[in-house]
This record gives sequence, structure tokens and C-alpha cells, in this order.
Amino acid sequence: MKKRLSGTLTFDQNGLIPAIIQDHRSLKVMMMAYMNAEALKRTVRTGRVHFYSRSRKSLWYKGETSGNVQRVKEIRIDCDQDALLILVDPAGPACHTGAVSCFFRKKKNGRFVRVKEESGLSEILDRIYSVILDRKRKPRRESYVSSLFKGGRDRILKKIGEEAGELIISSKNRKKKEIVWEVADLWFHTLVVMGYHGIAPREIYRELDGRFGKKQPPGKRGKKK
Repeated sequence: MKKRLSGTLTFDQNGLIPAIIQDHRSLKVMMMAYMNAEALKRTVRTGRVHFYSRSRKSLWYKGETSGNVQRVKEIRIDCDQDALLILVDPAGPACHTGAVSCFFRKKKNGRFVRVKEESGLSEILDRIYSVILDRKRKPRRESYVSSLFKGGRDRILKKIGEEAGELIISSKNRKKKEIVWEVADLWFHTLVVMGYHGIAPREIYRELDGRFGKKQPPGKRGKKK
């Protein structure tokens, strides 16, 4: 027997409702867990996803130990009002195994095997940025990134200028492969300068996401999406 709570939602006999977590950018399904009324209330109030642990019989929020918090972008309910779909801005992988999504296995030839995850752009940038920070904290003599940090901000900014110039030239020459190569170089060195200042990629994601549908301030009309 189900019990109707919180006005529009239907929780089960244990006072729980399943919540499917989805990356709001890539739309990848990341995980499924359960919420009770209090977990949902805290999720709405704090903007961070909270769950109810059936094994521990207690509330917990995603990322409290790993740091991989999930910031709420939108909460939807299904047609029967007994399941939630929560779109989030994830700070890292959802699965305790380190996989981006908990749904990383598929049935093949009668058994479940791990599938190769298709990485979205944000996941690739996050992974590269993580390595960059590691080279910053623990310099390696043979590491190119470590040598950039050793050279300081001016050396890093010089590389930004060089890569931007090379991108301009490749665009002028209309050589697609060169353009792709130079864009990758420019993005990489941009991540290095972000690491120098301690700016995580997710801050850029949020800034770009917040610009859609908004009028640009005077002087920035040329950047209108």
C-alpha cells in the first residue's frame, strides 16, 4: 500500500520514493537511489541532492565523503507521481567505483560485462584538469605541465598567446585538421591557467549555462549566443 505525502508525491509503504539522477548537460543517467520526505526537503532547501540510506536507515547527501556533490538544476516527477527525475550539475563521478555512471555494465552472451563509457566533453576536461592539479601539487621533473607551473604565470600566459596565434593562422589557412589540433592545444593551456588560479571547469560550465536566454550587458553584444 502506498502512502501519499507532500501534496503531489506518492511515497511507498516505507515512506520512500525512487530518484533517478541525470547530468543536466550530457543527459547521462548517473545513478538511482531513494529519498524520504526529509531527504527531498533538504534537497530542495540546500540545492544539493540528499538521499535516504535503506541499509543505514539514515539521511546522507551525495559527496559528503567523496566531494562529488550533485547540485540540483531541476526536479521532475513522473506521470504517476511516484518517481523523481533530478537533473544535476555533478562535481564528479556518481558511482563509488569511480565510474561516471552507476550503469556501466550490460548483458552480453548471458553475463554482465563492463562497457566502455563514452566521455562527454565536460568529463574529458574534468579529467585533464584533475591531472593538471596533481602536477601542480606534486611536480614531476619530466612533466610538461609541472615545467609550466615552475615557469610561473608569465610562461603559462605566453603559451596561451602562442596557441591563440597558431589557431588564428590555421583558421586563415582553412585547414580543418590543424584547426582541431590548435583548438585542443588552446583548451589544454587554458585549463593550465585555470589550474594556476584554482578555477575549476564547473565554474565555467555554470557561467556559460547561466548566459543562455539572457541579454548581454552593454559593450558585450558581440558575445550574444
